[in-house]
Amino acid sequence: MTVSLAYEDKGTATGVPLLLVHGHPFDRTMWTPQIAAFAPHRRVLAPDLRGYGASPVVPGITPLAAFAADIEALLDELELESVVVVGLSMGGQIAMECYDRFGDRIRGLVLADTFAEPETPEGKRTRNAMADRLLREGMRGYADEVLHKMVAPYADPDVRAHVHRMMTATAPEGAAAALRGRAERPDYRPLLARVTVPALVVVGEDDEYTPVPVAETLHALLPDSTLRVVKGAAHMPNLERPEDFNAALADFLARIPG
Repeated sequence: MTVSLAYEDKGTATGVPLLLVHGHPFDRTMWTPQIAAFAPHRRVLAPDLRGYGASPVVPGITPLAAFAADIEALLDELELESVVVVGLSMGGQIAMECYDRFGDRIRGLVLADTFAEPETPEGKRTRNAMADRLLREGMRGYADEVLHKMVAPYADPDVRAHVHRMMTATAPEGAAAALRGRAERPDYRPLLARVTVPALVVVGEDDEYTPVPVAETLHALLPDSTLRVVKGAAHMPNLERPEDFNAALADFLARIPG
């Protein structure tokens, strides 16, 4: 069963709309610089995924397919026939799931700081253990520990504060459900090899979670892709170096007809 998502819907009807899918454990405000940059030129849609931001919290297990189904229902509600999908980290994996589910509506695919491989047995144990911890302890301890990997230590203090604020504001039940679902994700590599639309792969040069070689693997899998490495950024180049990220995205969007 799908849930009704909270979302930001800005901009004009010119060009193919941009759908921005946030990562874990964030919300739609992680896309604030992109909404500001692109809404003057095209329609920009940025939902809060279920369990995050102002969207309903659904405890238990949330597979990536459930996130994609929610997004498809939102596109139906807004009568959007086609979009360019941008996803970062878990959002990138949800973007892959969206392509698998409704690829005929996707005109371009942007995968930022993400990866396509299925979870390892050790990774499954780690994600489920973290889910247990978040339910037991809440989000703050986790946020304190991983902030230096989410954004580079040299990042702007306001950016670091924004990222920490998003993490600590997330409901532990929603974050835990996503972790358990993500532990069971499929292998998206065969899917990426069949993608028929243009793709952009973006990665922060200092990303520890998904290092540059991981992005190079995605780039090699996709039949028609461009790779952009953002210098001076870690896992969230869209916030750490928004001008560079936006420039890469603008160049890519110029390739999309309509």
